[in-house]
Amino acid sequence: MKLIRFLQNGRPAYGVLHGADVYTLEGNPFTSTSHELGLLVGSMKEIVLLPPCVPTKIIAVGLNYRNPAQEGLPAVPEEPIISFKPPSSVIGTGEAIVWPRMSTRIDFEGELAVIIGRNTRNVSPAHAREYIFGFTCSNDVTARDVQRREGQWAKAKGFDTFCPLGPCIATDLDPAKCQLITRVNGETRQATSTGLLHFSACDLVSYISKIMTLVPGDVILTGTPAGSGPLKDGDVVEVEIEGVGTLRNPVRAESSV
Repeated sequence: MKLIRFLQNGRPAYGVLHGADVYTLEGNPFTSTSHELGLLVGSMKEIVLLPPCVPTKIIAVGLNYRNPAQEGLPAVPEEPIISFKPPSSVIGTGEAIVWPRMSTRIDFEGELAVIIGRNTRNVSPAHAREYIFGFTCSNDVTARDVQRREGQWAKAKGFDTFCPLGPCIATDLDPAKCQLITRVNGETRQATSTGLLHFSACDLVSYISKIMTLVPGDVILTGTPAGSGPLKDGDVVEVEIEGVGTLRNPVRAESSV
């Protein structure tokens, strides 16, 4: 199933994507035990997409790809490195990433995102998949100059619009067998397999659940591969994940918004 959120009669609604057609979904997918299709709404071109979930928290993971192209960068850590992005940073596909005036450099970081489906606390890696609702595309936008200057990541990753998510949640995806591609203005900047993740999606859910309780709709950003880099005003950045789709966001300087 590919789940979306969209505007219906001016209000957020859940829907299911079948090919190019969108159907309403009866009930809340995070609380309902069954997911029944409702009425045909129309095509994807006829609706306004919203971020596919409403998280209470977003946990971002750093340095999590085994990739020869990352030689010279810090080694993959023995335990996951985590930071946070606030819910106010979330935007959907098509919305603008706003470059804040207090930063001189913002970077894209294309990533596979895990969406939690159940209350999750102290689960083992072997059982973690049972607590994952699905997966989506994400862009862990970072004010790189702020990050380097301050040595902590909360401000650098926490600006409004710095967590694009979408376009849908794929519930049946194998998170270890996806191609991830990030493009800027149509030029490929990142291309890898999620099979190169050092800590798997289930490893991360298990590890984080031993620190804090995860609730339905919470998001884990699993890390970015080699190739992340700066954006400029007017750029269009796309994160495409096989089996999910393409997350597309323009970049706009704050002073021009």
